[in-house]
Amino acid sequence: MSTAFLLGLVIGGVALLLVQITVLRIHAFVALMVTSLVVAVAGGIPLSEVAGEIQRGMGSTLGYIAVVIGIGAIFGELLQRSGGAEAIATRLLRRFGEDRAPLALGLTGLIVAIPVFFDVAFILLVPLIYGLTRRTGRPILYFAIPLAAGIAVAHSFIPPTPGPVAVAGLLGADLGTVIAVGVAAGIPATLVAGIYFGRYISKKITVGVPDFAADEEPTNERLHPRPTFAVAAILVLLPLVLILSGTVSAVTLPEGNRMREVMALLGHPFTALLLTTLLSFYLIGTRCGFSASEVRDMATKSLEPVGLIILVTGAGGVLGKVLIAAGVGDALATLLAGSSLPVVLLGFAIAAVVRVAQGSATVSMVTAAGLLTPVIEVGNVGGLTLALATVAIASGATVLSHVNDSGFWLVGKYLGLSERDTLRSWTIMETLIGLVGLAVVLAISAFA
Repeated sequence: MSTAFLLGLVIGGVALLLVQITVLRIHAFVALMVTSLVVAVAGGIPLSEVAGEIQRGMGSTLGYIAVVIGIGAIFGELLQRSGGAEAIATRLLRRFGEDRAPLALGLTGLIVAIPVFFDVAFILLVPLIYGLTRRTGRPILYFAIPLAAGIAVAHSFIPPTPGPVAVAGLLGADLGTVIAVGVAAGIPATLVAGIYFGRYISKKITVGVPDFAADEEPTNERLHPRPTFAVAAILVLLPLVLILSGTVSAVTLPEGNRMREVMALLGHPFTALLLTTLLSFYLIGTRCGFSASEVRDMATKSLEPVGLIILVTGAGGVLGKVLIAAGVGDALATLLAGSSLPVVLLGFAIAAVVRVAQGSATVSMVTAAGLLTPVIEVGNVGGLTLALATVAIASGATVLSHVNDSGFWLVGKYLGLSERDTLRSWTIMETLIGLVGLAVVLAISAFA
């Protein structure tokens, strides 16, 4: 098949996906599967082999991603339900003081949202925003934007949150390297979009605590003792340290070295997250007064919302698999070879277009990774570039959040903002995060 036809197949596949999600309101998982089936048939894959390609794409993707997301979700639920996330926020606010509360809140969001979903982290911590707004008399956005920015950065850039884990799995990127790049991009993104922009926009939009929260005060009444800051922080950082150590040892130690083999095991995301979760069962579970059955029920409950993410991610892997089988990878690689467009910029652009069209950051990331996979496999892209491409895709899937994104309405509702003010604050904040993330990725790639 001609290159023009195969490129048209990609464009047509993306258009079909967006029409199903935005116009026909078909579920993203079903839409991705339908698109994969249509692309496979139109791409000339023998009809007898289409089902096999779909099965292989789903299996090869979920063999890694389902384990990481599943274990990470259990740990996140335990951290949230035990009060560990609240302990981190309280200690950081006390340490930094009210004058530097925006910095403390940005850091809190960045740490807490690594194992906890965006909406859970924001709802959990927004009472702190209400309390600070009342005590200081400052506009609510002075505190809320830094917190939201930190949570959004961790949610998009830093594994083991599902988005970057899914993209890294689809692209074959080393998770330790993705963490390092994600942190390198995430810190300046939080400073620019959270601290500096928050300070600016709070002077333009001077709303206070919303009426529905006017009489609400955070309560310290708990059925179980809260874990200490040190325990909660160590548990959050432990899997990141183990994964990064495994990556570093693979580069610095020779093959056959016993320590390298040990760190390869301990630093694998499966092992790192599993060890952390087992420790959390005791340190923030039974040690804090939860019974074994309560800990088990929390673990069970945590897996309910991740089923959708796992299936959507698997469907994205299917789309990438059929595109490779249809020969799209060769066509895109040929096109890129004759242009000056870097792989990271292509990933950002695809994710941004899908994000604006249908709203979901996860679907945007998975779609962009699926389309970029053929280029990476044909072009033998590897190492640091894969991690940069992962964060670039995450950056593209963050920009321009608007009315088709659930996060837009969640933040607007809890902060008592009109749609116009949510666009002026939340949407610009998200866009700044994505642009700063892309700028860091491009800077690193220029010197790599």
